Amino acid sequence: MGWLSKITAGLKRSAQGVAQAVKVSLNLHAKLTPELYDALEAALLAADCGVPSTHRILPELEAAGLPEPLTEQALKDHLATLLATYLKPLQQPLVWSGTGPTVILLAGVNGSGKTTTAGKLAAQYAAAGKGVVVAAADTFRAAAAEQLAVWATRAADTASSKGWVRLVQASSNGADSAGVAYRAVEQALAQQAEVVIIDTAGRLPNRSDLLAELPKVMRVVQKLLPAAPHHRWLVLDGMLGQATLPQVAEFDKQIGLTGLVVTKLDSSGKAGFLVALGQQPNPLPVHYVGFGESLDDIGPFDATAFARGLAGLPE
Repeated sequence: MGWLSKITAGLKRSAQGVAQAVKVSLNLHAKLTPELYDALEAALLAADCGVPSTHRILPELEAAGLPEPLTEQALKDHLATLLATYLKPLQQPLVWSGTGPTVILLAGVNGSGKTTTAGKLAAQYAAAGKGVVVAAADTFRAAAAEQLAVWATRAADTASSKGWVRLVQASSNGADSAGVAYRAVEQALAQQAEVVIIDTAGRLPNRSDLLAELPKVMRVVQKLLPAAPHHRWLVLDGMLGQATLPQVAEFDKQIGLTGLVVTKLDSSGKAGFLVALGQQPNPLPVHYVGFGESLDDIGPFDATAFARGLAGLPE
């Protein structure tokens, strides 16, 4: 299955309400009736698209000049086109460092999927022929380094002839996470790696004392690479929907986020929250979305494919 097909397949839970609303209503009336309008509104809200976005999308859909008799395909096509315009601000190209390794710092709350994301990204970059150093800088959770070691081994097994993966970890739990990040960048420079991925400990966004440790990691790696970390991504649990938005604001205050990764979307009925995210002032790009536990179950965000998936359309 290609990546775009995975996106649409992974959004089935979020798209169920929209598909049901369209099918049931069009069986009764082959046009955009008030009943269908209300059913679509309820479905978009249930998918966590948010009130402001939903109340903008539906009037635009109504004004689109839908054909009559209205078919399921035509309605979904129009809806997908509108959703894509709302999601487009989230789709931005990923820029790599021009000199030396590109350093990626992954942050987020406990359980958001940082460690699995680090492993999956390492696998993709190594498969593309890049040398990757992964820093197990979550030194607080006892099993974090072991978990990342498993993912790093799996990632190394998928590397191309030119790609490789190395893991840098602390000698004991509770060690200085900034020190682990420093050694990872140091090793990347020595071995001419192209990517460094720093997996940090999960922290609650309302704990300013814990959040303050992240800038320390940044300051330490900047002693070796002044521009690092080039990317500072917040990993969001897609199952939480718009409840993750306060996390974005708090982590951004601390480390100046440059992008987002959204995980577990296949287990979520709230994937529409990305529509609401795209309508925030100065929205951050979503560089990757994840749909499962396999190494290849993460990939770049595509606004058109995502919109089609939410509307219940195939690739």
